[in-house]
Amino acid sequence: MKKILFLIPLLAACTFQIPVDETLLELPAFDKDAVIIEHKGFTLSYDEDNHIPNWVAYELTDDETRGNEERGDRMFSMDPELGRNQAMREDYSGSGWTRGHLAPAADFRWDSEAMDETFYLTNICPQSEKLNAGDWEFLERKVRDWARNYGKVWVVAGPVIGRNIYGTIGKHTDVTVPDAFFKAVMAYDGMKYISIAFVMGNDDERYYLRDCAMSVDELEKLTGYDFFASMDDDVEGAAESSWEGSPWGIR
Repeated sequence: MKKILFLIPLLAACTFQIPVDETLLELPAFDKDAVIIEHKGFTLSYDEDNHIPNWVAYELTDDETRGNEERGDRMFSMDPELGRNQAMREDYSGSGWTRGHLAPAADFRWDSEAMDETFYLTNICPQSEKLNAGDWEFLERKVRDWARNYGKVWVVAGPVIGRNIYGTIGKHTDVTVPDAFFKAVMAYDGMKYISIAFVMGNDDERYYLRDCAMSVDELEKLTGYDFFASMDDDVEGAAESSWEGSPWGIR
């Protein structure tokens, strides 16, 4: 199993300047006992009790959004990096929930192997079919637009188990159905870092981006995660404390 045991700290950066090394910018903080798996295009933290990811994080560049790899007939499969303590494809069959990507396949059209790995069940959560094919997919398309606009973005997505109102599914493994999903996005606009976050319920409701948007600070309070943890504290604080719709094209 591939594990990152600690975050490599970035060199100190002055406020509103790009850090010398942005390699790990997308990663939330995690402790040394976390199950962390590195794939070609993304890193994930896996919850072996609930059999879903805690979060999935990756950098997405302008060039990567313009790849030609097609989804085709790829099949969902178990992650060879983790072993047996994970969900199986059959756990979702007939459950009434779709296999929802956290790192979407369309963000990895730049490489066949990278796209293959998005179909590992460690990147998947039980998701409402209407959400998966509707507002969540719309948000995924917006993230690609932002990557093209800013040159690159850093993305973290994950489930909110909450009160676990939907229980579990699974013929072989108890797979927890999240109450909601989150996504946090960071970009550099040429002068400063900017960020925005979203939470959408795992249901059939309509979620307009402005209505489900929040600051990354607010999302951190909701989830307990420290997002973009390798940033200089002053830069991180300025970027995460609030959000505005206009830089993201949200009215």
